[in-house]
Amino acid sequence: MEYIIIFLGMLFGVFLGLITGWFWFSKGKKISLALQTQIHEQERQLDKVETHLAEARGQIKTAEAEAKAQAKEILTEARLQAGETEARLEKEQGRLEEKEKTLDEKVKEVERQRSRLTSEQEEVDHLKAELRDASVQHREALEKVAKLSQEEAKNQLKEELEKEFADFYAGQLKLRKEGLEQEYEDRAKNLMSEAMQRYASEVASESTSTVVQLPSDDVKGKIIGKEGRNIIAFEQATGVDVIIDDSPGAIVLSGFDLVRRYVAKLAMEKLIQDGRIQPARIEEVVIKVKEQVGKMMLEFGKRATEELGITGYPADLLKIIGRLRFRTSYGQNVLKHSVEMAQIGRMLAEEIGADPMIVTEGCLLHDIGKALDHEVTGTHVEIGVEICKRYKVRPEVIHCVAAHHEDIPIASPEAFVVAAADAISGARPGARRESIEEYFKRLRALEDVAKTFAGVQKAYAISAGREIRIFVDTQKIDDLQQAKLAKDIAKKVEEELTYPGVIKVNVIRERRVEELAK
Repeated sequence: MEYIIIFLGMLFGVFLGLITGWFWFSKGKKISLALQTQIHEQERQLDKVETHLAEARGQIKTAEAEAKAQAKEILTEARLQAGETEARLEKEQGRLEEKEKTLDEKVKEVERQRSRLTSEQEEVDHLKAELRDASVQHREALEKVAKLSQEEAKNQLKEELEKEFADFYAGQLKLRKEGLEQEYEDRAKNLMSEAMQRYASEVASESTSTVVQLPSDDVKGKIIGKEGRNIIAFEQATGVDVIIDDSPGAIVLSGFDLVRRYVAKLAMEKLIQDGRIQPARIEEVVIKVKEQVGKMMLEFGKRATEELGITGYPADLLKIIGRLRFRTSYGQNVLKHSVEMAQIGRMLAEEIGADPMIVTEGCLLHDIGKALDHEVTGTHVEIGVEICKRYKVRPEVIHCVAAHHEDIPIASPEAFVVAAADAISGARPGARRESIEEYFKRLRALEDVAKTFAGVQKAYAISAGREIRIFVDTQKIDDLQQAKLAKDIAKKVEEELTYPGVIKVNVIRERRVEELAK
Protein backbone atom coordinates (compact mmCIF):
# COMPACT_ATOMS: atom_id res chain seq x y z
CA MET A 1 0.00 0.00 0.00
CA GLU A 2 2.77 2.32 0.86
CA TYR A 3 4.41 1.60 -2.48
CA ILE A 4 1.19 2.43 -4.26
CA ILE A 5 0.96 5.80 -2.46
CA ILE A 6 4.59 6.54 -3.26
CA PHE A 7 4.04 5.63 -6.88
CA LEU A 8 0.98 7.79 -7.13
CA GLY A 9 2.89 10.67 -5.57
CA MET A 10 5.63 10.24 -8.13
CA LEU A 11 3.09 10.21 -10.92
CA PHE A 12 1.50 13.36 -9.58
CA GLY A 13 4.90 15.09 -9.39
CA VAL A 14 5.72 14.08 -12.95
CA PHE A 15 2.33 15.34 -14.10
CA LEU A 16 2.76 18.63 -12.28
CA GLY A 17 6.22 19.05 -13.80
CA LEU A 18 4.88 18.44 -17.27
CA ILE A 19 2.11 20.99 -16.79
CA THR A 20 4.56 23.64 -15.46
CA GLY A 21 6.99 23.02 -18.33
CA TRP A 22 4.22 23.35 -20.86
CA PHE A 23 3.16 26.67 -19.31
CA TRP A 24 6.62 28.15 -19.43
CA PHE A 25 7.21 26.86 -22.93
CA SER A 26 4.01 28.51 -24.22
CA LYS A 27 4.85 31.80 -22.50
CA GLY A 28 8.43 31.86 -23.96
CA LYS A 29 7.08 31.20 -27.42
CA LYS A 30 4.77 34.26 -27.15
CA ILE A 31 7.59 36.43 -25.94
CA SER A 32 9.79 35.28 -28.82
CA LEU A 33 7.10 36.15 -31.34
CA ALA A 34 6.69 39.67 -29.82
CA LEU A 35 10.43 40.23 -29.93
CA GLN A 36 10.63 39.18 -33.56
CA THR A 37 7.77 41.59 -34.44
CA GLN A 38 9.55 44.47 -32.65
CA ILE A 39 12.84 43.62 -34.37
CA HIS A 40 11.13 43.70 -37.79
CA GLU A 41 9.57 47.09 -36.98
CA GLN A 42 12.94 48.54 -35.93
CA GLU A 43 14.52 47.21 -39.11
CA ARG A 44 11.85 49.04 -41.19
CA GLN A 45 12.49 52.28 -39.25
CA LEU A 46 16.24 51.90 -39.80
CA ASP A 47 15.61 51.57 -43.51
CA LYS A 48 13.60 54.81 -43.46
CA VAL A 49 16.36 56.60 -41.54
CA GLU A 50 18.99 55.42 -44.00
CA THR A 51 16.80 56.68 -46.83
CA HIS A 52 16.50 60.13 -45.17
CA LEU A 53 20.25 60.18 -44.53
CA ALA A 54 20.95 59.47 -48.17
CA GLU A 55 18.62 62.31 -49.20
CA ALA A 56 20.31 64.68 -46.68
CA ARG A 57 23.76 63.73 -47.99
CA GLY A 58 22.58 64.61 -51.48
CA GLN A 59 21.23 67.98 -50.36
CA ILE A 60 24.46 68.76 -48.48
CA LYS A 61 26.52 68.01 -51.57
CA THR A 62 24.24 70.27 -53.64
CA ALA A 63 24.52 73.12 -51.08
CA GLU A 64 28.31 72.73 -50.95
CA ALA A 65 28.49 73.06 -54.68
CA GLU A 66 26.28 76.18 -54.68
CA ALA A 67 28.30 77.76 -51.81
CA LYS A 68 31.55 77.13 -53.62
CA ALA A 69 30.15 78.79 -56.74
CA GLN A 70 28.93 81.86 -54.77
CA ALA A 71 32.28 82.14 -52.97
CA LYS A 72 34.08 82.13 -56.30
CA GLU A 73 31.80 84.92 -57.57
CA ILE A 74 32.30 87.04 -54.39
CA LEU A 75 36.05 86.54 -54.48
CA THR A 76 36.15 87.56 -58.13
CA GLU A 77 34.07 90.72 -57.44
CA ALA A 78 36.27 91.63 -54.42
CA ARG A 79 39.40 91.28 -56.53
CA LEU A 80 37.89 93.60 -59.14
CA GLN A 81 36.94 96.22 -56.47
CA ALA A 82 40.39 95.98 -54.91
CA GLY A 83 41.92 96.63 -58.30
CA GLU A 84 39.73 99.71 -58.84
CA THR A 85 40.53 101.04 -55.35
CA GLU A 86 44.23 100.55 -55.90
CA ALA A 87 43.99 102.47 -59.17
CA ARG A 88 42.15 105.37 -57.47
CA LEU A 89 44.76 105.48 -54.71
CA GLU A 90 47.52 105.67 -57.25
CA LYS A 91 45.75 108.59 -58.98
CA GLU A 92 45.25 110.40 -55.60
CA GLN A 93 48.89 109.85 -54.75
CA GLY A 94 49.88 111.39 -58.04
CA ARG A 95 47.68 114.46 -57.43
CA LEU A 96 49.11 114.87 -53.89
CA GLU A 97 52.61 114.74 -55.27
CA GLU A 98 51.70 117.47 -57.78
CA LYS A 99 50.19 119.64 -54.97
CA GLU A 100 53.28 119.11 -52.86
CA LYS A 101 55.45 120.30 -55.70
CA THR A 102 53.20 123.37 -56.17
CA LEU A 103 53.39 124.18 -52.44
CA ASP A 104 57.15 123.84 -52.47
CA GLU A 105 57.31 126.33 -55.31
CA LYS A 106 54.99 128.75 -53.41
CA VAL A 107 57.11 128.46 -50.26
CA LYS A 108 60.21 129.27 -52.26
CA GLU A 109 58.43 132.26 -53.80
CA VAL A 110 57.36 133.50 -50.34
CA GLU A 111 60.91 133.18 -49.10
CA ARG A 112 62.15 135.20 -52.07
CA GLN A 113 59.51 137.90 -51.40
CA ARG A 114 60.40 137.95 -47.69
CA SER A 115 64.07 138.48 -48.45
CA ARG A 116 63.17 141.23 -50.93
CA LEU A 117 60.89 142.92 -48.35
CA THR A 118 63.63 142.70 -45.73
CA SER A 119 66.06 144.47 -47.99
CA GLU A 120 63.43 147.08 -48.88
CA GLN A 121 62.65 147.60 -45.15
CA GLU A 122 66.31 148.14 -44.45
CA GLU A 123 66.44 150.68 -47.26
CA VAL A 124 63.31 152.44 -45.88
CA ASP A 125 64.84 152.54 -42.37
CA HIS A 126 67.98 154.04 -43.82
CA LEU A 127 65.95 156.69 -45.67
CA LYS A 128 63.96 157.46 -42.48
CA ALA A 129 67.19 157.95 -40.57
CA GLU A 130 68.47 160.30 -43.27
CA LEU A 131 65.13 162.15 -43.20
CA ARG A 132 65.29 162.54 -39.41
CA ASP A 133 68.81 163.87 -39.64
CA ALA A 134 67.77 166.29 -42.37
CA SER A 135 64.74 167.38 -40.31
CA VAL A 136 66.93 168.05 -37.28
CA GLN A 137 69.36 170.05 -39.38
CA HIS A 138 66.48 171.98 -40.96
CA ARG A 139 64.94 172.72 -37.57
CA GLU A 140 68.28 173.90 -36.20
CA ALA A 141 68.72 176.18 -39.22
CA LEU A 142 65.20 177.60 -38.72
CA GLU A 143 65.87 178.20 -35.02
CA LYS A 144 69.03 180.14 -35.91
CA VAL A 145 67.19 182.24 -38.49
CA ALA A 146 64.09 182.87 -36.32
CA LYS A 147 66.09 183.19 -33.08
CA LEU A 148 63.40 180.96 -31.39
CA SER A 149 63.69 177.48 -29.92
CA GLN A 150 61.34 174.72 -31.01
CA GLU A 151 59.26 174.92 -27.81
CA GLU A 152 59.03 178.72 -28.03
CA ALA A 153 57.91 178.50 -31.65
CA LYS A 154 55.31 175.87 -30.72
CA ASN A 155 53.91 177.95 -27.89
CA GLN A 156 53.80 181.08 -30.05
CA LEU A 157 52.09 179.20 -32.88
CA LYS A 158 49.67 177.62 -30.40
CA GLU A 159 48.71 181.01 -28.97
CA GLU A 160 48.19 182.48 -32.41
CA LEU A 161 46.10 179.53 -33.54
CA GLU A 162 44.02 179.64 -30.35
CA LYS A 163 43.32 183.32 -30.84
CA GLU A 164 42.54 182.94 -34.52
CA PHE A 165 40.53 179.72 -34.40
CA ALA A 166 39.14 179.81 -30.83
CA ASP A 167 35.58 180.45 -32.01
CA PHE A 168 35.82 177.80 -34.73
CA TYR A 169 37.23 175.09 -32.45
CA ALA A 170 34.79 176.01 -29.68
CA GLY A 171 31.92 175.68 -32.11
CA GLN A 172 33.20 172.34 -33.39
CA LEU A 173 33.74 171.03 -29.86
CA LYS A 174 30.31 172.20 -28.86
CA LEU A 175 28.67 170.54 -31.85
CA ARG A 176 30.61 167.32 -31.29
CA LYS A 177 29.86 167.32 -27.60
CA GLU A 178 26.19 168.06 -28.13
CA GLY A 179 25.98 165.30 -30.70
CA LEU A 180 27.61 162.73 -28.43
CA GLU A 181 25.64 163.88 -25.40
CA GLN A 182 22.40 163.72 -27.35
CA GLU A 183 23.21 160.25 -28.68
CA TYR A 184 24.08 158.77 -25.29
CA GLU A 185 21.30 160.67 -23.56
CA ASP A 186 18.79 159.26 -26.05
CA ARG A 187 20.15 155.76 -25.47
CA ALA A 188 19.99 156.12 -21.71
CA LYS A 189 16.54 157.68 -21.83
CA ASN A 190 15.21 154.92 -24.04
CA LEU A 191 16.66 152.24 -21.78
CA MET A 192 15.45 153.82 -18.55
CA SER A 193 12.06 154.85 -19.91
CA GLU A 194 11.48 151.33 -21.19
CA ALA A 195 12.33 149.91 -17.78
CA MET A 196 10.19 152.50 -15.97
CA GLN A 197 7.24 152.02 -18.32
CA ARG A 198 7.32 148.29 -17.83
CA TYR A 199 6.98 148.85 -14.09
CA ALA A 200 4.58 151.45 -12.68
CA SER A 201 3.98 152.01 -8.97
CA GLU A 202 2.19 154.43 -6.73
CA VAL A 203 3.40 157.94 -5.97
CA ALA A 204 4.70 158.94 -2.57
CA SER A 205 2.30 159.59 0.27
CA GLU A 206 3.89 160.21 3.63
CA SER A 207 2.10 161.11 6.81
CA THR A 208 3.12 161.22 10.45
CA SER A 209 -0.39 160.83 11.82
CA THR A 210 -3.31 158.43 11.56
CA VAL A 211 -6.98 159.25 12.07
CA VAL A 212 -9.20 156.77 13.91
CA GLN A 213 -12.93 157.19 13.41
CA LEU A 214 -15.17 156.97 16.49
CA PRO A 215 -18.80 155.78 16.63
CA SER A 216 -19.61 158.78 18.83
CA ASP A 217 -17.87 161.52 20.79
CA ASP A 218 -18.83 159.78 24.05
CA VAL A 219 -16.04 157.26 23.41
CA LYS A 220 -13.44 160.03 23.85
CA GLY A 221 -14.15 160.06 27.58
CA LYS A 222 -13.54 156.29 27.82
CA ILE A 223 -10.31 156.65 25.88
CA ILE A 224 -9.06 159.32 28.28
CA GLY A 225 -10.23 157.44 31.39
CA LYS A 226 -10.31 158.57 34.96
CA GLU A 227 -7.57 161.15 35.54
CA GLY A 228 -6.19 160.21 32.09
CA ARG A 229 -5.14 156.68 33.11
CA ASN A 230 -6.36 155.01 29.92
CA ILE A 231 -4.73 157.42 27.48
CA ILE A 232 -1.46 157.35 29.45
CA ALA A 233 -1.45 153.55 29.48
CA PHE A 234 -2.19 153.47 25.74
CA GLU A 235 0.59 155.91 24.88
CA GLN A 236 3.11 154.00 27.03
CA ALA A 237 2.13 150.63 25.53
CA THR A 238 2.20 151.79 21.89
CA GLY A 239 4.78 154.60 21.90
CA VAL A 240 2.56 157.05 19.98
CA ASP A 241 0.81 160.25 20.95
CA VAL A 242 -3.00 160.30 21.13
CA ILE A 243 -4.44 163.68 20.17
CA ILE A 244 -8.04 164.26 21.26
CA ASP A 245 -9.43 167.63 20.19
CA ASP A 246 -12.74 169.10 19.14
CA SER A 247 -12.79 167.24 15.83
CA PRO A 248 -16.11 165.39 15.72
CA GLY A 249 -16.07 161.60 15.57
CA ALA A 250 -12.31 161.15 15.32
CA ILE A 251 -9.02 161.09 17.23
CA VAL A 252 -5.49 161.39 15.87
CA LEU A 253 -2.56 159.02 16.51
CA SER A 254 0.74 160.82 15.95
CA GLY A 255 4.20 159.28 15.57
CA PHE A 256 7.08 158.92 13.10
CA ASP A 257 7.33 155.12 13.45
CA LEU A 258 4.78 153.59 11.09
CA VAL A 259 4.93 150.22 12.85
CA ARG A 260 4.01 151.70 16.21
CA ARG A 261 1.35 153.89 14.64
CA TYR A 262 -0.19 150.91 12.83
CA VAL A 263 -0.17 148.84 16.02
CA ALA A 264 -1.80 151.74 17.86
CA LYS A 265 -4.47 152.11 15.16
CA LEU A 266 -5.44 148.41 15.23
CA ALA A 267 -5.37 148.30 19.03
CA MET A 268 -7.54 151.43 19.32
CA GLU A 269 -10.08 150.07 16.85
CA LYS A 270 -10.31 146.78 18.78
CA LEU A 271 -10.68 148.58 22.10
CA ILE A 272 -13.42 150.82 20.72
CA GLN A 273 -15.23 147.83 19.24
CA ASP A 274 -14.90 145.85 22.49
CA GLY A 275 -15.90 148.77 24.67
CA ARG A 276 -13.71 147.69 27.61
CA ILE A 277 -11.06 150.38 27.78
CA GLN A 278 -8.88 150.07 30.85
CA PRO A 279 -5.09 149.81 31.45
CA ALA A 280 -4.98 146.00 31.82
CA ARG A 281 -7.15 145.46 28.75
CA ILE A 282 -5.11 148.01 26.76
CA GLU A 283 -1.87 146.17 27.52
CA GLU A 284 -3.43 142.81 26.59
CA VAL A 285 -4.81 144.09 23.26
CA VAL A 286 -1.56 145.85 22.31
CA ILE A 287 0.45 142.63 22.88
CA LYS A 288 -1.95 140.64 20.67
CA VAL A 289 -1.87 143.30 17.95
CA LYS A 290 1.96 143.35 18.00
CA GLU A 291 1.96 139.58 17.39
CA GLN A 292 -0.54 140.08 14.57
CA VAL A 293 1.60 142.82 13.00
CA GLY A 294 4.67 140.56 13.28
CA LYS A 295 2.84 137.91 11.23
CA MET A 296 1.87 140.61 8.74
CA MET A 297 5.53 141.63 8.38
CA LEU A 298 6.45 138.01 7.60
CA GLU A 299 3.68 137.85 5.04
CA PHE A 300 4.79 141.14 3.43
CA GLY A 301 8.35 139.78 3.17
CA LYS A 302 7.14 136.54 1.60
CA ARG A 303 5.03 138.40 -0.95
CA ALA A 304 7.93 140.63 -1.95
CA THR A 305 10.35 137.72 -2.45
CA GLU A 306 7.74 135.65 -4.29
CA GLU A 307 6.98 138.55 -6.61
CA LEU A 308 10.68 138.85 -7.45
CA GLY A 309 11.33 135.10 -7.69
CA ILE A 310 13.74 135.01 -4.72
CA THR A 311 13.84 131.85 -2.61
CA GLY A 312 15.81 130.49 0.33
CA TYR A 313 15.60 133.44 2.73
CA PRO A 314 15.02 132.51 6.41
CA ALA A 315 11.85 133.66 8.17
CA ASP A 316 13.69 136.21 10.34
CA LEU A 317 15.14 137.93 7.26
CA LEU A 318 11.71 137.88 5.57
CA LYS A 319 10.25 139.53 8.64
CA ILE A 320 12.85 142.32 8.49
CA ILE A 321 12.09 142.79 4.78
CA GLY A 322 8.38 142.99 5.57
CA ARG A 323 9.13 145.60 8.26
CA LEU A 324 10.18 147.96 5.44
CA ARG A 325 6.47 148.11 4.54
CA PHE A 326 6.08 150.39 7.56
CA ARG A 327 9.10 152.60 6.76
CA THR A 328 9.18 155.65 4.46
CA SER A 329 11.97 157.79 3.02
CA TYR A 330 11.07 161.23 1.65
CA GLY A 331 7.47 160.03 1.58
CA GLN A 332 8.35 156.92 -0.44
CA ASN A 333 7.45 153.55 1.04
CA VAL A 334 10.77 151.72 1.39
CA LEU A 335 9.47 148.20 0.62
CA LYS A 336 7.58 149.39 -2.47
CA HIS A 337 10.65 151.41 -3.46
CA SER A 338 12.86 148.30 -3.07
CA VAL A 339 10.50 146.09 -5.10
CA GLU A 340 10.22 148.79 -7.77
CA MET A 341 14.01 149.06 -7.83
CA ALA A 342 14.34 145.29 -8.20
CA GLN A 343 11.98 145.24 -11.18
CA ILE A 344 13.74 148.14 -12.90
CA GLY A 345 17.21 146.82 -11.99
CA ARG A 346 16.48 143.37 -13.37
CA MET A 347 15.38 144.85 -16.69
CA LEU A 348 18.51 147.01 -16.88
CA ALA A 349 20.73 144.04 -15.94
CA GLU A 350 19.23 141.94 -18.73
CA GLU A 351 19.89 144.75 -21.22
CA ILE A 352 23.59 145.22 -20.33
CA GLY A 353 24.42 141.55 -19.64
CA ALA A 354 24.79 141.72 -15.84
CA ASP A 355 23.52 138.98 -13.48
CA PRO A 356 19.78 139.74 -13.03
CA MET A 357 19.43 137.66 -9.85
CA ILE A 358 22.28 139.44 -8.02
CA VAL A 359 20.82 142.80 -9.06
CA THR A 360 17.31 141.77 -7.93
CA GLU A 361 18.52 140.68 -4.49
CA GLY A 362 20.77 143.75 -4.16
CA CYS A 363 17.85 146.07 -4.95
CA LEU A 364 15.51 144.34 -2.53
CA LEU A 365 18.05 144.41 0.33
CA HIS A 366 19.80 147.73 -0.40
CA ASP A 367 17.77 149.68 2.22
CA ILE A 368 17.11 146.82 4.65
CA GLY A 369 19.12 148.68 7.28
CA LYS A 370 16.31 151.27 7.43
CA ALA A 371 14.09 148.63 9.03
CA LEU A 372 16.25 148.76 12.18
CA ASP A 373 17.96 152.15 12.01
CA HIS A 374 15.71 153.44 14.81
CA GLU A 375 16.88 150.61 17.07
CA VAL A 376 20.55 150.08 16.08
CA THR A 377 23.31 152.67 15.82
CA GLY A 378 25.01 153.30 12.49
CA THR A 379 24.01 154.30 8.98
CA HIS A 380 21.39 152.27 7.18
CA VAL A 381 24.13 151.02 4.82
CA GLU A 382 26.27 149.70 7.68
CA ILE A 383 23.25 148.13 9.39
CA GLY A 384 22.11 146.57 6.10
CA VAL A 385 25.55 145.02 5.48
CA GLU A 386 25.58 143.52 8.98
CA ILE A 387 22.07 142.08 8.51
CA CYS A 388 23.05 140.50 5.18
CA LYS A 389 26.20 138.98 6.70
CA ARG A 390 24.23 137.60 9.65
CA TYR A 391 21.82 135.77 7.34
CA LYS A 392 24.56 134.47 4.97
CA VAL A 393 23.59 136.53 1.91
CA ARG A 394 25.91 136.15 -1.09
CA PRO A 395 29.04 138.40 -1.04
CA GLU A 396 28.14 139.82 -4.48
CA VAL A 397 24.77 141.00 -3.11
CA ILE A 398 26.40 142.40 0.05
CA HIS A 399 28.74 144.47 -2.15
CA CYS A 400 25.70 145.92 -3.95
CA VAL A 401 24.17 146.88 -0.59
CA ALA A 402 27.43 148.44 0.64
CA ALA A 403 28.12 150.41 -2.56
CA HIS A 404 24.66 151.70 -3.54
CA HIS A 405 25.48 155.14 -2.04
CA GLU A 406 29.16 154.84 -3.13
CA ASP A 407 30.32 154.56 0.50
CA ILE A 408 32.81 152.13 -1.01
CA PRO A 409 34.00 152.04 -4.65
CA ILE A 410 31.66 150.22 -7.02
CA ALA A 411 33.52 147.08 -8.15
CA SER A 412 30.93 145.18 -10.21
CA PRO A 413 28.39 145.88 -12.99
CA GLU A 414 25.64 144.58 -10.71
CA ALA A 415 26.46 147.15 -8.00
CA PHE A 416 26.41 149.92 -10.62
CA VAL A 417 22.97 148.78 -11.84
CA VAL A 418 21.65 148.75 -8.25
CA ALA A 419 22.87 152.33 -7.71
CA ALA A 420 21.37 153.42 -11.04
CA ALA A 421 18.03 151.76 -10.26
CA ASP A 422 18.00 153.50 -6.85
CA ALA A 423 18.49 156.86 -8.55
CA ILE A 424 15.78 156.11 -11.14
CA SER A 425 13.25 155.00 -8.55
CA GLY A 426 13.94 157.99 -6.31
CA ALA A 427 14.07 160.56 -9.10
CA ARG A 428 10.97 159.63 -11.06
CA PRO A 429 8.10 162.15 -10.83
CA GLY A 430 6.01 161.75 -7.69
CA ALA A 431 8.35 159.25 -6.07
CA ARG A 432 9.54 161.41 -3.20
CA ARG A 433 8.66 164.55 -1.33
CA GLU A 434 10.71 166.94 0.73
CA SER A 435 9.88 169.85 2.99
CA ILE A 436 9.73 173.36 1.54
CA GLU A 437 12.64 174.42 3.77
CA GLU A 438 14.86 171.61 2.49
CA TYR A 439 13.78 172.40 -1.07
CA PHE A 440 14.81 176.07 -0.86
CA LYS A 441 18.00 175.13 0.97
CA ARG A 442 18.98 172.76 -1.83
CA LEU A 443 18.32 175.41 -4.50
CA ARG A 444 20.37 178.03 -2.64
CA ALA A 445 23.26 175.57 -2.21
CA LEU A 446 23.20 174.84 -5.94
CA GLU A 447 23.33 178.54 -6.83
CA ASP A 448 26.10 179.19 -4.27
CA VAL A 449 28.29 176.47 -5.78
CA ALA A 450 28.02 178.06 -9.23
CA LYS A 451 28.80 181.57 -7.91
CA THR A 452 32.12 180.43 -6.42
CA PHE A 453 33.72 180.35 -9.90
CA ALA A 454 35.44 183.41 -11.37
CA GLY A 455 33.63 185.07 -14.26
CA VAL A 456 30.13 184.01 -13.08
CA GLN A 457 27.76 186.97 -12.89
CA LYS A 458 24.43 185.33 -12.05
CA ALA A 459 23.17 181.81 -11.32
CA TYR A 460 19.56 180.64 -11.17
CA ALA A 461 18.33 177.18 -10.12
CA ILE A 462 15.21 176.32 -12.13
CA SER A 463 13.02 173.28 -12.91
CA ALA A 464 12.79 172.28 -9.24
CA GLY A 465 16.56 172.21 -8.96
CA ARG A 466 17.12 169.95 -11.94
CA GLU A 467 18.77 172.72 -14.01
CA ILE A 468 20.99 175.66 -13.16
CA ARG A 469 21.47 178.54 -15.60
CA ILE A 470 24.69 180.49 -15.25
CA PHE A 471 25.40 183.84 -16.90
CA VAL A 472 29.10 184.67 -17.31
CA ASP A 473 31.12 187.82 -18.08
CA THR A 474 31.98 187.82 -21.79
CA GLN A 475 35.17 189.77 -21.13
CA LYS A 476 36.54 187.09 -18.80
CA ILE A 477 35.14 183.89 -20.32
CA ASP A 478 35.58 182.97 -24.00
CA ASP A 479 34.00 180.06 -25.85
CA LEU A 480 36.66 177.52 -24.86
CA GLN A 481 36.60 178.63 -21.23
CA GLN A 482 32.80 178.42 -21.30
CA ALA A 483 32.87 174.65 -21.96
CA LYS A 484 35.54 174.13 -19.30
CA LEU A 485 33.56 176.19 -16.77
CA ALA A 486 30.42 174.10 -17.31
CA LYS A 487 32.39 170.90 -16.76
CA ASP A 488 34.08 172.27 -13.61
CA ILE A 489 30.77 173.43 -12.11
CA ALA A 490 29.15 170.06 -12.80
CA LYS A 491 32.06 168.26 -11.15
CA LYS A 492 31.89 170.47 -8.05
CA VAL A 493 28.12 169.94 -7.79
CA GLU A 494 28.66 166.16 -7.91
CA GLU A 495 31.31 166.33 -5.18
CA GLU A 496 29.64 168.74 -2.74
CA LEU A 497 25.86 168.35 -3.07
CA THR A 498 23.38 165.53 -2.49
CA TYR A 499 20.43 165.52 -4.89
CA PRO A 500 18.08 163.07 -6.63
CA GLY A 501 18.39 162.44 -10.34
CA VAL A 502 20.48 164.62 -12.69
CA ILE A 503 21.20 168.36 -12.66
CA LYS A 504 21.74 170.12 -16.01
CA VAL A 505 24.44 172.84 -15.92
CA ASN A 506 23.67 175.49 -18.56
CA VAL A 507 26.39 178.15 -18.97
CA ILE A 508 25.21 181.17 -21.02
CA ARG A 509 27.69 183.60 -22.55
CA GLU A 510 25.83 186.49 -24.09
CA ARG A 511 27.41 189.62 -25.52
CA ARG A 512 25.29 192.68 -26.08
CA VAL A 513 26.46 195.82 -27.90
CA GLU A 514 24.38 199.00 -27.52
CA GLU A 515 24.76 202.27 -29.43
CA LEU A 516 22.66 205.43 -29.35
CA ALA A 517 21.64 207.21 -32.54
CA LYS A 518 21.51 210.95 -31.90
